[in-house]
Amino acid sequence: MEIKTVITGALEENCYILISGKDAIVIDPGDNFAKIKEAYQNYHVHAIMITHRHFDHIGALEPVQKDTNAKVLEYSNLEEKQYQIGPFSFEVIFTKGHSKDSVTYYFKEQNCMFVGDFIFQNSIGRMDLEGGSEIDMKHSIEHIKTYPSNIILYPGHGPSTTLEQEKRYNPFFK
Repeated sequence: MEIKTVITGALEENCYILISGKDAIVIDPGDNFAKIKEAYQNYHVHAIMITHRHFDHIGALEPVQKDTNAKVLEYSNLEEKQYQIGPFSFEVIFTKGHSKDSVTYYFKEQNCMFVGDFIFQNSIGRMDLEGGSEIDMKHSIEHIKTYPSNIILYPGHGPSTTLEQEKRYNPFFK
């Protein structure tokens, strides 16, 4: 699976395009529809996956959905279980804390997670916005720590990291 990162908007949100053959998934179409479309235009988009509904992660959701007619996957229509969409297999993990609707998508075969604003390199998402919760965040961190340390984490902003890096150096994981 190839992973393209499209950085969008004033907050430099990471939109991810996952590609397998001629198939694709869009994760968090934050802003700049034209830039996102350019990244997926040669592929059949099966789904648009939302990690949470903050404006910087869904700014281009409507035009991407209209252009691709792909199903939108988000907290409100998901369960914590395994899914198979086209050639893509992934697990949904609810990771509340930054927001009430935060979701992490775990692609076990590719050893990676798309964590939205749950985890950043050596930090975590803020919890002072509506729906944020320190208690939920602590539970989510404890749960995510049970996964293999070598997993690559793709956050909603900034560079990727690994779960091992976060277990070692992220002060919120102590």
